[in-house]
Amino acid sequence: MSKIGLIDYGMGNIHSVTNALDSLEQEIILIKNKDQIKDCKALILPGVGSFDPAINNLINTDLISDIKIWIKSGKSFLGICLGLQLLFESSDEGSTNGLGIVKGHIKKIPELPDQRTPHVGWCELIPTSTNSLLREDELNNWVYFVHSYHAVPSSTNLITANVSYGSEKLTAMIERDNLLACQFHPEKSGKTGGKLLRRWVKSIQ
Repeated sequence: MSKIGLIDYGMGNIHSVTNALDSLEQEIILIKNKDQIKDCKALILPGVGSFDPAINNLINTDLISDIKIWIKSGKSFLGICLGLQLLFESSDEGSTNGLGIVKGHIKKIPELPDQRTPHVGWCELIPTSTNSLLREDELNNWVYFVHSYHAVPSSTNLITANVSYGSEKLTAMIERDNLLACQFHPEKSGKTGGKLLRRWVKSIQ
């Protein structure tokens, strides 16, 4: 039976993501080397922590080229939180190059009056017309964020949902063909997170 591969590189929220997918009756395999990928129908790159250590840990797993080949081949891929940020070319948080799968940069969240950083807590998603997991007319899609940096893709067409942050809007989700990534934690986002993960599972190619 094909499984969903959860990339285990020492930076991920492995336990909570596994529990969320278990509740959807999905079989999970923790990916620690390239030989395990062949048994998967989709891959998830989770992440909690800092940019440079995460990239270095991924380098040590020797999985980076396989991740790039996987995404290029059109197979389903989901990035979560830091797992979204690592897909980009670079980050204000460190000096190490990102994976470069998505063109753009990870910027530090600006300091704004009456807003706190890190950006932590429950916020409502603002979908765009290109979002495959959310309808534009859906309301009350509250999800859980915890981050100090935000994604700025070179092409705004990749942004499929935003989140309000004072007078600013921050990228909450990006999507390109088979690649989907979210800055929030769907596995910690209650009913909305479960709904989004369920829709993603149904969309797996």
